Amino acid sequence: MSTLTVIVIAIAVLAVAFAIIMYMQKERTRRLRGQFGPEYDRLVMNKGNQKAEQELLNRQKRLEKLHVRELNQAEIDRFADAWRGIQTRFVDAPRDAVAQADRLIGEVMSARGYPMSDFDQRAADISVDHPAVVENYRTAHMIAGRDASGRATTEDLRQAMVHYRALFEDLLSARSNHLHEVTR
Repeated sequence: MSTLTVIVIAIAVLAVAFAIIMYMQKERTRRLRGQFGPEYDRLVMNKGNQKAEQELLNRQKRLEKLHVRELNQAEIDRFADAWRGIQTRFVDAPRDAVAQADRLIGEVMSARGYPMSDFDQRAADISVDHPAVVENYRTAHMIAGRDASGRATTEDLRQAMVHYRALFEDLLSARSNHLHEVTR
């Protein structure tokens, strides 16, 4: 075999290997973008593609090690009842209702098996299973923080409740067909 033939074969092998690697990266991006939606876009904007994708893969690996579970119907009913009470209290005590909604979200997450470490880690953990509403959680939590320092308006608090409700419904919805009736 001539040297030229060896070089041509080596170049062809490298080209095929490069094409395979590019295809695999494109598929990984497509899969992660499809799974994480807006959370993928948020991370890419803040960290760039490579770092964002690695972080999302790390989140997936972390969550695989946890024992996250669905709630049973009795738990769903109990949490839905608690949510109805919080929504009712919002009219007379919006600040208390937002604080209670934040605590209830924490209770639901804990019951499902999400670790209750710092807020950023909780948000990262739920982004794996609930990517469409994790931004709701961040926004509601931010408003609750502003409220704790006396800087939130009643409209801000109403928005926090809307955001908490979206996350609450998503956390409970896997097994509850009547949830939309209960939480509205």
